[in-house]
Amino acid sequence: NKLKKSEEAAKEQLEKNSEELLYLNSVLINIQNADNYEEIEDIKNELITTEYIRKRKQNKNSKKSKPSKPLHFISSDGIDIYVGKNNIQNDYLSLKLASKNHLWLHTKNIPGSHVIIKATEVDDETLEQAAIIAAFYSKGKNGSKIPVDYTLVKNLKKPNGAKPGMVIYHTNNTIYVDPKDFNTLD
Repeated sequence: NKLKKSEEAAKEQLEKNSEELLYLNSVLINIQNADNYEEIEDIKNELITTEYIRKRKQNKNSKKSKPSKPLHFISSDGIDIYVGKNNIQNDYLSLKLASKNHLWLHTKNIPGSHVIIKATEVDDETLEQAAIIAAFYSKGKNGSKIPVDYTLVKNLKKPNGAKPGMVIYHTNNTIYVDPKDFNTLD
């Protein structure tokens, strides 16, 4: 009985550690994609919120910085595409900004940014451009033929107690793109 209980506890711990590793890999990708100090500060605040680092006492004179905004692209057809630069922004994009009929994209089983296409009708060219953006802002940035899942926002669900940026989804499709094509986007 002790062995059975130990085995169950070990399986639970392994699953928990796998989730932690996924989350920390997504934070690492966000740090690598950060362009300025404000974005690093947003990631630091996220890590304070999730209790990975302790909050320091602030001076009364220090000013509060506003959180940075997600990246914004416009497709060749004039459709808005938004990209989260950290997990807090990923949650904001996927759960607040996007309506249920907008398209959500993310690299398949690879840590990366959430991408939202703010349109109900999306042509193949816009879908491919958004998928290239999703692959570029992921750990698969230097690879080729990166799988990118896409689904309607209404198919997303944030599990109770999940870390920022973590969602589950169903009824998705997958498109394969080359992140190196990012430089050719207008």
